[in-house]
Amino acid sequence: MLQLIEANWPLVAGAVALLLVVAILLLRRAGKAPERREFNDVLSEGAAPAQRNTALIDAPPAAAIVTPAPPPVEPAPVAEGDDLTRIKGLGPKLKTLLGGLGVTRFEQIAAWSEEDVARIDAQLGAFAGRPTRDNWVEQAKLLSSGDTAAYEDKFGKL
Repeated sequence: MLQLIEANWPLVAGAVALLLVVAILLLRRAGKAPERREFNDVLSEGAAPAQRNTALIDAPPAAAIVTPAPPPVEPAPVAEGDDLTRIKGLGPKLKTLLGGLGVTRFEQIAAWSEEDVARIDAQLGAFAGRPTRDNWVEQAKLLSSGDTAAYEDKFGKL
């Protein structure tokens, strides 16, 4: 064993030095007591703890407020008219929404002024902006006139 230590003496010396450093660090850390701080507040001056609001705590629970549910809103029946879904950008939901507003024919959309477009657009909710962006008025003019060729040239195949 002595021969092994003599052959590897630098390694043994390093291990002993490492153990000494670790032991010193542990002893230093264990020797210090944590510093205690005194908090000066109302309670340390002898005041009693704050009173709880027992009026609210001891009160019986409030009766549940029951509001009658509003009757379900039925979409207005769509009157017979043109198939508005032929207009690009106008799907079944918008067709139903427009039917509820009384719009069922291409001629009605083709006759819209800028004010009419703004008024209808304000009532489209999540679909706001679609009439202008998708050129509904121009599409409706071509469809109401029956000019399918001009419609398909400008807006694509029906």
